Amino acid sequence: MTRSFDLDSPSVPAISRENAPDALSQQGKDGASEAESKPDLPGRLPVLPVRDVVIFNYTILPLFVGRDASVQAVEAALQSNRYLLILTQKDEQVDKPAPADLHSIGTVVMIMRMLKLPDGRLKLLVQGVSRARALSVTDNKPYLEAEIKALPEQEQLPQSVAVEALMRAAREQSERILTLRGMVSPDVINVLGSIEHPGRLADLIASNLRMKLTEAQELLECLDPVERLKMVNELLTKEAEVASMQAHIQETAREGMDKAQRDYYLREQLKAIRKELGEGASDDDDEIAELAAALEKAKLPPEAQKEADKQLKRLSSMHAESSEAGVLRGYLEWLSELPWARLSRDRLDIIKAKKILDEDHYGLEKVKDRILEFLSVRKLNPKSKSPILCFVGPPGVGKTSLGRSIARSMGRQFQRMSLGGMRDEAEIRGHRRTYVGALPGRVIQSLKQAGTRNPVIMLDEVDKIGSDFRGDPSSALLEVLDPEQNFSFSDHYLNLPFDLSKVMFICTANHLETIPGPLKDRMEIIRIPGYTMQEKLGIAQRYLVDRQEKENGLKKKDVVFKPGVLETLIQGYTREAGVRGLEREIGAVARKLARKKAEGTKAPFVVDDASLKELLGAPRYLDDDLDKTPVPGLAVGLAWTPHGGEVLNVEVSTMQGKGGVTLTGQLGEVMKESAQAAVSYARSHARELGIDPEFNSKLDVHVHVPAGATPKDGPSAGVTLATALVSALSGKVVRDSLCMTGEITLRGRVLPVGGIKEKILAAVARGLGDVIIPKQNEKDLEEIPQDLLSKIAVHPMDNLADVIALAFSEKRGKKASVKSSGTPGGNTKNKLPRKRRNTDGENRMSLSPFLPPVS
Repeated sequence: MTRSFDLDSPSVPAISRENAPDALSQQGKDGASEAESKPDLPGRLPVLPVRDVVIFNYTILPLFVGRDASVQAVEAALQSNRYLLILTQKDEQVDKPAPADLHSIGTVVMIMRMLKLPDGRLKLLVQGVSRARALSVTDNKPYLEAEIKALPEQEQLPQSVAVEALMRAAREQSERILTLRGMVSPDVINVLGSIEHPGRLADLIASNLRMKLTEAQELLECLDPVERLKMVNELLTKEAEVASMQAHIQETAREGMDKAQRDYYLREQLKAIRKELGEGASDDDDEIAELAAALEKAKLPPEAQKEADKQLKRLSSMHAESSEAGVLRGYLEWLSELPWARLSRDRLDIIKAKKILDEDHYGLEKVKDRILEFLSVRKLNPKSKSPILCFVGPPGVGKTSLGRSIARSMGRQFQRMSLGGMRDEAEIRGHRRTYVGALPGRVIQSLKQAGTRNPVIMLDEVDKIGSDFRGDPSSALLEVLDPEQNFSFSDHYLNLPFDLSKVMFICTANHLETIPGPLKDRMEIIRIPGYTMQEKLGIAQRYLVDRQEKENGLKKKDVVFKPGVLETLIQGYTREAGVRGLEREIGAVARKLARKKAEGTKAPFVVDDASLKELLGAPRYLDDDLDKTPVPGLAVGLAWTPHGGEVLNVEVSTMQGKGGVTLTGQLGEVMKESAQAAVSYARSHARELGIDPEFNSKLDVHVHVPAGATPKDGPSAGVTLATALVSALSGKVVRDSLCMTGEITLRGRVLPVGGIKEKILAAVARGLGDVIIPKQNEKDLEEIPQDLLSKIAVHPMDNLADVIALAFSEKRGKKASVKSSGTPGGNTKNKLPRKRRNTDGENRMSLSPFLPPVS
């Protein structure tokens, strides 16, 4: 069989079916004629390395030679006796093979024809002459040469039944394979029958057999003709099985196509017969009629109706069992089930809506007012657009449950979509119908589940959306949350515009910093701060206790909390801005009391401070006195954490030195800069502050902020750092009832900071009587309940000199009455501020570097 190979490419073009029989026949004839002559081979020949091919005796092959060394070897052979030694490479990827990269046994070939191609390559027609062993291969530039030893075929073999059986089996298997592949011809059969030598028959079949390169090399290196024929028979058996399976697969596929076409024609004929007989429609016709009725009932807009009619017409002409028909059927079902025209009627009774909001949530007046404002506008202008709200606040303050309450107050359906960890844009926009298992995006799915076009859809955890190679979901949300665009939102699956302008979208987030700017710009931000002690107490009394009693199988009168116990539970066993932890602790109390009741103890169960400690163990958060005696260099600041406000103590010590400044306590870069600004302010205003102007050259300053294991950052500790530094340098003591917050500049200005409400709540909880805040934060006092402001004196200031003057004055402010978790029902005296510690070993004031800094 004649095959062509490109020596510079590892791939070998397969022989075409058309010329295979003729090539095999011609090869057999040429081999028989050549066998009559025994050429004398020289002892040294040029070497032509080849890859992806093994040449057998009497095989005629065209070869393309492109490597420079190979071209030189061919030219040397043509100038001599036209003989070449062809050796197969061990590694096909080697471009310039060395002698060690070649097999030692190859084939001596004669160049029958040679043609130079325009690109410099040579096209050869060669015929195998004899096997040969390369005794040594040398690199005689520019090509390889080898000293060879011819390996002639054994011409005379003893006749035996076993050899005859092997040859017959080889002929029959060859004929079977050619028959399965549709390439059998009388000439091929005659050639196979005319060869009587087992080795020559094995070489003829092997040269036309599909096999791996290693198997072909093994056949070439097998010098025993009978053994070589056995190896060929094994390969023929394997190839026959593969050819048989291939023919079976092709036949099965052809039968399936024929059956599908036949079924289609029969179904069409059956439809025509039923129509002539006046009988009812088939099941397929009933299904299409049902889809048409459902689409008509859905009241699709004109553009969607046009597309639905087009796809319905395509479906009616398709085979019911085809895959495309299943895709179209699913698409039409989605179109028919979407609420294109269904709207729920808004409850516009403002008084009733306010009552529902108050029943479901304690406090949160700002959020409730915004919802009632929207309902009022909708009542006066039914065509107004729905707002895009974003509730921002710490975990557990009721953002998600508030969305459910809003839907109930408005009489709308509620759907929640969790966006946390979402990374695929198709989750929002859907997949195109060309994909297997494609579905619409979750926005369209939520509308289908709601059954109306104007539900309340909550996009939960919008600040935790990710992005990767699949796209950016936050970018897909830009169209969803834009009232100017979402009236024609296009889902990839539907490929039709859908009106989202009537949907009320509510987003929730813990932090605004991770929300992209364009997305943030489309939302109305409503901040929900942490609850105060009074708010937590009210929520526990109105909601949490009753809920946990019911969930744990207790009746309302089975548990009685004594006055002050819930406050002890809040202060001693929880540390959070919300109430999730508080509800868990109340649930733990209820479970333990339920067990007692199940064991036979009679209710009611009275819970006081002693029994609370017995049920839950020792309080996890204790108020420890840090310092009982005021000393210079100590000031109290206020910090914001995701769990609420916190008291922050700042300590400054001076010692003999050369002006070095040491900062410890895991301070962030911004806080370190605030400390440097405080030192610069003290140096530039030394005489006014009554300190030694030369302190920077005589003293070292050490600033420390406990606790050392807690990362801290932010600019709001600036006034505290400056006050503590001046106190240490002047020897004056800061008032024990005073705490402060604010950023400072080198000129002594006090700049505004955030978290004022949480910080003042922390100051009141620690029994402090005075707090200094920036003048520009005075507006934030409007958000703080008056009952809290009555417990502490607030001093708005815009200049650091005024802050230091107040810090060293003897004037006393108000004292907050707080309840210590260690002394139930007791009030604190005039003590220094105390810091709550977690007795479980974890500092609950920790500020993760990934959370917003102290401000």
